[in-house]
Amino acid sequence: MGRPSWDEYFMVIAKLVAVRSGCNSRPTGAVVVKDKRILATGYNGPMPGAWHCTDRGPNYCFRREKGVPDIDKYNYCRASHAEANAIAQAARFGISLEGASLYCTLAPCYVCLKLIASAGIKEVYYEYDYESRDFERDNFWREAINEAGLRVFKEVKVSEETYKAVLEILEFPTSKRRLPATE
Repeated sequence: MGRPSWDEYFMVIAKLVAVRSGCNSRPTGAVVVKDKRILATGYNGPMPGAWHCTDRGPNYCFRREKGVPDIDKYNYCRASHAEANAIAQAARFGISLEGASLYCTLAPCYVCLKLIASAGIKEVYYEYDYESRDFERDNFWREAINEAGLRVFKEVKVSEETYKAVLEILEFPTSKRRLPATE
């Protein structure tokens, strides 16, 4: 197997970042990159120090417990989105994201798209489309993508070959010798 492309490499890292998500409904991860170097990462979760929905069990969702419909989910979800958390992490440590690329496991929502554009990020690569049931909102969102000044907004899928390589390396002690020692 050859090495994965840079796009696959960073998307796999975004998927690994999602493992830290505090959301039972849709765990997501994001990685901000510039010049093939990681600047910041983020996953969807609550404010630092606050409890996560995952802390209350594998089927718990604060918004659903309160009976809040999807139309108002952004106002009641305990989690900030992965992209917002990655941008906030960069801001917290004084890292400019001007001209950077964002790899995220889910296409950004409208609120995150505004943050992405305001942070100066110019490329967005996502694994899955948002899957909204609101046709009007989706049309508005797609129009906003064009207004965000992005050079790239592209879906990236990780190949089966790369998944196999990732699983192999995760299961194999990475510091253990694969080839015999030389004299």
